[in-house]
Amino acid sequence: MKPAKILGHHVHPMLVVFPLGLLAISVIFDLIYLGSKQVVFAETAYWNILAGIIGGLTAAVFGFWDWLTIPARTRAKRIGVLHGLVNVIVVGLFALSWLVRRGDPLHVPPTAALVLSFVAIGFALCGGWLGGELVERLGIGVVEDANPNAPSSLHHTAAPAHRAR
Repeated sequence: MKPAKILGHHVHPMLVVFPLGLLAISVIFDLIYLGSKQVVFAETAYWNILAGIIGGLTAAVFGFWDWLTIPARTRAKRIGVLHGLVNVIVVGLFALSWLVRRGDPLHVPPTAALVLSFVAIGFALCGGWLGGELVERLGIGVVEDANPNAPSSLHHTAAPAHRAR
């Protein structure tokens, strides 16, 4: 099995930016709502959370696909499991926050919804760090001949063996 790619790049990292951005901005809108009491910010946070959940579940499918391609019994496989579980917790906490908000017609977040979102952001930072560990430290998803002068992934030629340091 090979990782899911589009035009030479893994799909999972392309997708994660959307849910992470949407969920993070929902917390910012919640904070603005708390400071201003303008309901439009609570409503915007509500819809950002929903879009972030959908995006997170989509990214998870491709993350799981990539995880299946990591060699068994490696540190990368273990870190990948932890990365995936932490991010499933993130999506789950935001889903609970979203469900709690559904009870209010204006989607004003009660304290429980805010706490769930704030805790979820902490987990998201941990999950992101673990994803960085997979790529930056363990080289998962990095082309073997990657270097500052490698040709575009759209070219079918191999990257030069020389690595600038």
